[in-house]
Amino acid sequence: MRYGYIRVSTREQNIDRQLTAILKENIAMNQIFIDKASGKDFNRRKYKSLMRKLKDGDELYIKSIDRLGRNYDEIIKEWNFITKEKNVDIIVLDLPLLDTRKKYNDVTGKFIADLVLQILSYVAQIERENTHQRQMEGIREAKKRGVVFGRPKIKIPENFHVVAEQWKDGEISLRKGAALLDTNHTTFERWLKQNGYK
Repeated sequence: MRYGYIRVSTREQNIDRQLTAILKENIAMNQIFIDKASGKDFNRRKYKSLMRKLKDGDELYIKSIDRLGRNYDEIIKEWNFITKEKNVDIIVLDLPLLDTRKKYNDVTGKFIADLVLQILSYVAQIERENTHQRQMEGIREAKKRGVVFGRPKIKIPENFHVVAEQWKDGEISLRKGAALLDTNHTTFERWLKQNGYK
């Protein structure tokens, strides 16, 4: 049996491009499973229904690998579950190397597809690391130019010591002192510690 799987991240996104590609493979409309959900994990209603339907020898068609999911480590786990445990072939229409049915010079499609997925996972990991490195370098350069990150420090009010003495003498509570300084009790307590009152 042939099945198709389509995923878009939101209800507003259009499925036409994926649907057209899968229908060209002569897959019946009632054999196409469509999720309008994030690709962050595989906890999707129609995807789960599809997994229950798939049987040994079936074929699963998807337009591109990112329709399966976003995280390559998770994709590889799911790919292995489908191809090895369920013994179902996967055909990724946009990337012919990800077609587990084919043989290339006596090398099975499953083996080639596994290699391609590992390479894609590696490339994605390197790109994540490079992105992080670029962000860190950008932050360092911005700090050199005097850019300050985070919320600015709240300046201690001029009447702080008067209020702090009242708190120390037990005349007012922590919350009352904070209210007099127009701040919250956590900030007032921090100021008290910083200035040796606690």
